[in-house]
Amino acid sequence: MGPYAALVFVLLFSSSCDGGKVLVYPVDGSHWLNMKILVEALHSQGHEITVLRSSTSWYVAEVSPHYNSITITQEESQNIESQAFMTSFLKKSIEIRQYKSSPWSFFEFYRNLFNMIRENQQVVAKLVVSIFENKTLVKELRETGYDLFLTDPAFPGGVLLAHYLQLPLVFNVRWLFSGEAHFAIAPSPLSYVPQLFSHYSDKMDIFQRFSNMIYHSMMVYMYYYVSNPPYQAVCDKYFGHDVSTLSLIQGADLWLMRVDFTLEFPRPTMPNVVYIGGFQGKAPRPLASDLEEFVQSSGEHGVVVMTLGTLLSDLGPEISEIIASAFANIPQKVVWRHIGKRPVTLGNNTMLVEWLPQNDILGHPKTKLFVTHGGTNGLYEAIYHGVPVLGIPLIFDQPDNMVRMKARGVAEIVDVTTLDVDSLTSALKNILDPKKPYKQNMHKLSQLHRDKPMKPIESAVFWIEYVMRHKGAAHLRTESYKLPWYAYHCLDVMAVFLAFGLLITVLFWVSCRCLIRRFIWTKKSVSKSKSE
Repeated sequence: MGPYAALVFVLLFSSSCDGGKVLVYPVDGSHWLNMKILVEALHSQGHEITVLRSSTSWYVAEVSPHYNSITITQEESQNIESQAFMTSFLKKSIEIRQYKSSPWSFFEFYRNLFNMIRENQQVVAKLVVSIFENKTLVKELRETGYDLFLTDPAFPGGVLLAHYLQLPLVFNVRWLFSGEAHFAIAPSPLSYVPQLFSHYSDKMDIFQRFSNMIYHSMMVYMYYYVSNPPYQAVCDKYFGHDVSTLSLIQGADLWLMRVDFTLEFPRPTMPNVVYIGGFQGKAPRPLASDLEEFVQSSGEHGVVVMTLGTLLSDLGPEISEIIASAFANIPQKVVWRHIGKRPVTLGNNTMLVEWLPQNDILGHPKTKLFVTHGGTNGLYEAIYHGVPVLGIPLIFDQPDNMVRMKARGVAEIVDVTTLDVDSLTSALKNILDPKKPYKQNMHKLSQLHRDKPMKPIESAVFWIEYVMRHKGAAHLRTESYKLPWYAYHCLDVMAVFLAFGLLITVLFWVSCRCLIRRFIWTKKSVSKSKSE
């Protein structure tokens, strides 16, 4: 162990607090995969973890060696917990994108999205009310003496519960119910900070900046009329009309932001934001014998890995046949996580699996390309292991994520709505061509991503324990969210300046008028005297 590594080790473990009690309120799906990593890391440091889960939870297991669980009865499942709903939502989204150049497509896209979000937020709000009304459970939670509340505020049920229990609050966050998380706490100039769904980089011309403001307006509309109303009703009932959901979010002690600026564009930030993007990256473990044998059989050509993540696994038979045919046209072996009917055009070079160890196979030296939908978990693992990416973005933030990867020169994008065998084959061969710079660019990006004083997961654990030791981190939190909107933007100051300016202008005008009238009166008097 070198001297610097030893110093980091001493700092981490000499400053760690005694085992504390952490209450976790997660979001299901891929968000839980992120939270689970943090839970396991905290458990390894001796902390006692309790996870609140719904009875309809898709991914959050009731029994685990790393945490105790409390299951809350939920009559109807959240739509993100339903594979059938997500498949239907994906199909509808792809149909809408086929007409992406029309105004109808723009509004239909948001209508489809808002309906999904509205339904989910209403279910989560009902779940929170059921917890508040369960006096036995609330008493148990209060008497347990938790030191910290850890939640993902994408669906802010946990935010309301943390305020109800008066616990220090830490976020594991990338998205809020109002859009990208930075927009809630940090200055976000729309001139170079692209809004969600804009698909822009940080270099925008005047027309793109105009469009960016429109996309931002849609996010503001979503907050006020789609996402917030169910939670604001809960706030009004239990906390009073002077408390808003957004103010509770902005009042969190610490934001563990699942962002790293090797992927994200540079932007303003705040002192209580800690960047842990890529914290899931780790050294690969050996592959299962059958998978290792298949990978090794690829020879000098290597392996292409394809997966569409946690929520999305089946694009339907038509698109699957196109993908299978394109894979059959390349010399590389392919490992494809595929759920559904086996494509007829599947080549001998392709292995279908229902599950694959994504981190381990991306870290294999024979992996040459990662074909993905563009979820951040997979992208950060690809960056960590230095594997170029071909993106087939589908829904949510995936197109925006892939725009960032392409801007770094490490990825290309194909549109699922115009996908055909020739275009996909061409894209695959282009990125796999060793003469192209994708691999070199990704290798450089990986070096930048890894070059940190401590690993992102270690940083996350340190700052969580920091909040536990100090019972919060109010000194890092700006109080700007308590200002009225006109004070935040200094409109009242500008109004005072304007009033003074107008007053001085009026006084000057009145003075000039009086002087002119006096001059005219004097001149007339002199003329009159001479004539007499």
